Formats: sequence, C-alpha cells, structure tokens
Amino acid sequence: MPADQNGNDLRDRPTTELLRELSDQTTTLVRQEIELAKAELTEKGKKAGTGAGMFGGAGVAALFALGALTATIIVILDSFLPLWLAALIPAVIYGAVAAVLALRGKREIDQATPAAPEQAIDSVKEDVQWAKTRARSGRT
Repeated sequence: MPADQNGNDLRDRPTTELLRELSDQTTTLVRQEIELAKAELTEKGKKAGTGAGMFGGAGVAALFALGALTATIIVILDSFLPLWLAALIPAVIYGAVAAVLALRGKREIDQATPAAPEQAIDSVKEDVQWAKTRARSGRT
C-alpha cells in the first residue's frame, strides 16, 4: 500500500492535494538540480581559469625561449655575415611567418562571418512560411 513520508495512505488524500505536493516536490527538485549545476560549473570554471593562466605562463616562457633562440641564431650568423644582416635574416623570417598566419587567420574569420546562425535563420523563415501557408489553407 503506497504511503507518504508520514505513513499516511496516499489513496486517502484528495487528488488536488497530491498534485499540489507533486508540483512542490518537482519545483524543489528542479531548483536543487539547478543549484547542483551551478556549483559544478563554478568548480569547472575555476579549474579552466587556472589552466588558462598556466597556458598564458607557458606562452610567456615560450616567447622568452624564442628570444634566446633568436639571439643564438644571430650570434651564429654573425660569425660569417655582418651583424646587421645576421639580425635582419631572423626578423624577415619571423615577419614572413607572421604575414602568412595573419592572412590565414583573416581567411578563417571571413569564412566564420557573419556570426549569425544562417542555416537556423533560413529554417525559421521556412517554418514561418509553412505556418502562413497552412493558416491560409485552413481559412479557405
């Protein structure tokens, strides 16, 4: 025999009271699930922030390593080239790499814009047109 938390028989209670209790319990459950999701996302956000900070630190360290490598290359090239030319060669190479990356990045951004979800917009327009057609055919 089904019973509530107080040991009362649920079949003896009015339907409206049972529905009200079900609604209250459902609302409570949804609120608790939302709070759990918030707590979980907060924790994950903190970890993601820490990871992003570490990536930033790694980027700075890599930049320092690139500077040291550049200085090493310049010193090596200086042994058989004038110093100004030894410094110019890595600068030109880095400039070319930057230009290629910038052009590829621009192409990717151009392909991603506009940022509006074009397929979804087209689909909604089709749905609206379909609904209008159905409404017109329903009136006639």
